[in-house]
Amino acid sequence: GADSVILPRVKASIESPTVPLTADNLMTLIGGDKPVSSGAVVTPRSSLGVSAVWRAVNLLSGTIASLPLHVYRPRPDGGRERVLSGRAYGLVDDPHRDLTRFEWWEFAIASMLLWGNAYFWRRNASRLGPLAWLDPIDPSRVKVGRASDGNKVFTVNDVPYTEDEIFHLPGFGYDGTSGLSPITIARQGIGLALSSEEYAARLFGSGSLATGILQTDQRLTQEQADTIQSRWAAKRSGLGSAHGTIVLDSGAKFFQLTIPPVEAQFLESRSFQVSEVARMFGIPPHMLMDTEKSTSWGTGIEQQSIGWVVYTLRPWLSRLEQRITRLIKPQSVYARWSVEGLLRGDSAQRSALYRALWSIGALSTNEIRALEDMEPVEGGDVHYRPLNMGVLGTADSANVPDPPTPQEATSA
Repeated sequence: GADSVILPRVKASIESPTVPLTADNLMTLIGGDKPVSSGAVVTPRSSLGVSAVWRAVNLLSGTIASLPLHVYRPRPDGGRERVLSGRAYGLVDDPHRDLTRFEWWEFAIASMLLWGNAYFWRRNASRLGPLAWLDPIDPSRVKVGRASDGNKVFTVNDVPYTEDEIFHLPGFGYDGTSGLSPITIARQGIGLALSSEEYAARLFGSGSLATGILQTDQRLTQEQADTIQSRWAAKRSGLGSAHGTIVLDSGAKFFQLTIPPVEAQFLESRSFQVSEVARMFGIPPHMLMDTEKSTSWGTGIEQQSIGWVVYTLRPWLSRLEQRITRLIKPQSVYARWSVEGLLRGDSAQRSALYRALWSIGALSTNEIRALEDMEPVEGGDVHYRPLNMGVLGTADSANVPDPPTPQEATSA
């Protein structure tokens, strides 16, 4: 049982003699983290302060959560039929008592993107009843290890639990214990983005971006300086003063200021970090609202979006499908995400594709209607093929006339 589990690691605490009391260890023990080279402290939560990270996490978690997830059962003829009732269907369609399916999956994917893992309490409808729902756990509270018998152990608030009590969704890099946190792996790049945000705030907040300097050859009292500054502001402020002429007395001269090139480089640095975050999460830059180097419209953007579904989203969905399929045992049923809606082109392209596939019998009318989220129609499950086509190199007597005899050819 969970009470007799032997954990392989020593619990870190201030009282433990095996943990040296350094500044870094103390920061970790009280819930912080070691700063990166740029000086920023990067955690899964603080990384959301980078707008590109916030957008990437929202985009991936929201897109996956919005996709239809179905349960299927294989048919003897090699096809499949959708399961619309039963325990497996209920767990997939409504995994939580309070959260909607969208909210549950949004939490799960966001946890995997930020912490590398998502954890849920397994809750039964009754003491001995089947699994009924899955309650989310804050991933920062969970530590994972292996017991002496090789079984996985989850420690939540210093209490060990088994896999019969906690359901685990690991992310990329799962080694049998836990997945890798993208934020931890890329903490230096995200730390640079956080530091750029702080630098920009301090630059503007300190008034370092003054428009110019008023200089005189005379020594002024504070009152005289304030008077000249007030008169300058009154003459140059407002729409009515635009393009007007300003007269300065007391030998005052105005010198225009610009941002020094060294300080202006933080703007380029912030733009570069968007590309870094896009690369880290496998998202096209235009999906993070960075369209500087690409058009916002046209087939190029459309192809990038389809590539994102195929090369980034599909591996995520496959990982989740296999975990959910294990959860809803027996193996006679399995879970599949539906991504057809994300792969649609425009109306003309879809119509041409459907027409071509329907004409060779690859799709039936109802299969096409299902791809368009339309209800089936009576008689729409029939597959058709052209009657004037036969097998290459043969003559189909039912559809192709026999070649003429020599006598018929001569008389013709």
